[in-house]
Amino acid sequence: MSGKKKQGAVRGAKLSGRSMATRVKSAKGRKLSSTLWLQRQLNDPYVAEAKKRGYRSRAAFKLIELDDRFHFLGKGQRVVDLGATPGGWSQVAGERIGNTGKVVALDINEMEPLPDVEFLLCDFLDDAAPGLLTQALGGPADVVLSDMAAPATGHPKTDHLRIIGLLEVALDFACSVLSPGGTFVAKVFQGGSERELLNLMNKNFAKVRHAKPPASRQESAETYVIATGFRGDGGTDTENAEFDT
Repeated sequence: MSGKKKQGAVRGAKLSGRSMATRVKSAKGRKLSSTLWLQRQLNDPYVAEAKKRGYRSRAAFKLIELDDRFHFLGKGQRVVDLGATPGGWSQVAGERIGNTGKVVALDINEMEPLPDVEFLLCDFLDDAAPGLLTQALGGPADVVLSDMAAPATGHPKTDHLRIIGLLEVALDFACSVLSPGGTFVAKVFQGGSERELLNLMNKNFAKVRHAKPPASRQESAETYVIATGFRGDGGTDTENAEFDT
């Protein structure tokens, strides 16, 4: 598929018509949870559309829908994708910023190569990571993306605190590599203990908004924070968070 044709395809996440629901029989030795997961995957239109368009994960549509709404990805930008593997968000970012931009993906797990995406196998928490990233980008970042989630324990309160902790360190990293006016987009789970973190974002960014893209499953507590207009000067105390649904 040519770059021009594919660019047009990703400027919207309209999906093909749904097919008839597929039921999965429980195989001997397979847990019910595994059967239900497989059935959900087979009947998920985003999974089918991701395969059709060549995206590495259904999560690609979350970024498409968020950018279609908030327009934070543009031609020629420098973009960082934290916790990038398997690469769905990096694919979308690369298509939207074009050949004049640069995407650098970071993860502690290997990722299959993507055209025009530079991959760094490293932990973004390492002291050397910001320097390596800035060198790879050729300058400060315009956008930092994070679709990371801490491994689930099955205990909602614990899982929420872990994702908030991960978001906090991702925010700290973003503030160390973003250029003034930059954008930070990250996954967060609603749970009532993120107010302090949102206040910190308000100090560092001109506008902070929440949104749940249609591709995010309704039963999931995940939502996304879109922080735009990085101040780059330590910020000032503000109370300007906007919560979009």
